[in-house]
Amino acid sequence: TTRTRTTTTTRRATKTMAAASPLGNVVSKGVNAEFASVDLFSMPDPPAMSCVATEATAWKGDVLFVALTEDVYDADAKKMKVPTLEGFSPSVHAAVLDLLGDEEFKLKPGSSKMFNTCGSSAAKNICLVGLGTKEDLEKEKKWGKSAWQNLGSTMKSVSKSNKFKTAGLLVPGSTPPTIQDVCNGLLLGAYESTRFKSKQKSGSTGTLTSVEILGTVDDLDAKVADAVALAKGITTARYLVEAPPNVASPKHLADCAALIAKTFPDVFELKVLGRKECEDLGMGCYLAVGQAADTQSQFIHLKYKGPGSTESSPKIGYVGKGVTFDSGGYNLKAGAGSMIEMMKFDMGGSGAVLGSAMALGGIKPKNVEVHFIVAACENMINGHGLRPGDVITASNGKTVEVNNTDAEGRLTLCDAIIYAGNQGCSTIVDIATLTGACMVALGMNIGGLYANTDELANELSSSGAVHGEKLWRMPLEDDYLELLKSPVADMKNTGIRWGGSITAALYLKEFVPENTSWAHIDMAGPVWDEKNGGATGFGVSTLTQFAVSKGN
Repeated sequence: TTRTRTTTTTRRATKTMAAASPLGNVVSKGVNAEFASVDLFSMPDPPAMSCVATEATAWKGDVLFVALTEDVYDADAKKMKVPTLEGFSPSVHAAVLDLLGDEEFKLKPGSSKMFNTCGSSAAKNICLVGLGTKEDLEKEKKWGKSAWQNLGSTMKSVSKSNKFKTAGLLVPGSTPPTIQDVCNGLLLGAYESTRFKSKQKSGSTGTLTSVEILGTVDDLDAKVADAVALAKGITTARYLVEAPPNVASPKHLADCAALIAKTFPDVFELKVLGRKECEDLGMGCYLAVGQAADTQSQFIHLKYKGPGSTESSPKIGYVGKGVTFDSGGYNLKAGAGSMIEMMKFDMGGSGAVLGSAMALGGIKPKNVEVHFIVAACENMINGHGLRPGDVITASNGKTVEVNNTDAEGRLTLCDAIIYAGNQGCSTIVDIATLTGACMVALGMNIGGLYANTDELANELSSSGAVHGEKLWRMPLEDDYLELLKSPVADMKNTGIRWGGSITAALYLKEFVPENTSWAHIDMAGPVWDEKNGGATGFGVSTLTQFAVSKGN
């Protein structure tokens, strides 16, 4: 990755492999022995969710969350505009009105205020949570997190900080909650990385054991099950991206793929190619990147075949960049702003791809075939390493002059894209932490989207919007292809400094098979959020939703 810092910066997860063969914790060099016995893929139990017919006044538990839109309170009259807490004691009403009278509490999405009922209600505590305006709540979500996701995240953070175990949810009015979004926020909010700490914090992943929704929700169990499957996929991606490079080696990624295949053997097949098999396929670009590393490169091909799939079913290829540590090679990342200490997340694309595989294994969309492909390796330095000026050959015969060893991700991706085409994929989506230039253009919260068809660009943007992932379409400016011309090879691997994200996408486009719909997602910005828990799991929701839409 050529990346420069320009701003301040419903059940337990399915069983892992036998303890005698720890998953991904044994590499040829560098792993700390104490992590070898730790199940690094274990996930916390999600809370049980159900609907109950209990009246709010009679609900018993640690906290009753009451979700309110901005229009329910008349600030001038200092009273509720609509009946909200009928049957509650006068002291509860007084406490609610007192909270709503706070000028700083405007019931914006995710905002909250809580009070202890002191025995005046069956619920020990009542927490008011804002949903924003009723008009916004009823609009189709097209950009960013929904108010329902923010509600779920608030429920998680409030419960976690107060060590609540049982919660109820009351949504007064005629607008039913979008339960998938509530679950999404509840399961993924207030994330905290604790797997590599010597002392695990009590309740670090949340303490909720049950959430009861007061009222009815159609198909609750199915919606919750799909939400849990997606949350497991996003958590898988977070686990992979946050793990230190002495643990998250290429072998660790292959072991994660093996876990997915073992967990869902009815829909997955796994093939992992070593160096010899990749040499036989002519993957000169991919192999050149990892040849200086002590860890062995692993070319991962995980195939999903949904129930009812046939030869005529849609065939999608997801290609994720899997550089588990990027030193920059001989174009070494050095000096302030190089971000070399963060280059463990240069495999964020592979995290998204494997995370979406985990999610799809739980959701099981019908009539679709998905190939999850990761060319995993490390970009290191020694006497065998790739040098600036070397000319290498991709598996389609195209030669590449390497004018920057720190633009290594596209070298691994080009061979993986060719491989995906050879599997018969009519649609290929690659996703990568590819360029710092995309961060400069779009910042830290938005992924850059390139596509060779308007239809695919629109479908991916819509798929991302379902769960709040932001994608912004970028131009494939064909005139910039001139910048990749080489006097000694078919092309160079980088252009000039300006427009670096565009020329990186144009490079990849040169390896896409003819008559193939293709998109490239540059996730260099949103892969990491230091303020809110580090690894974000970005990309999993988009890839999962796109495959579901193509299947069911």
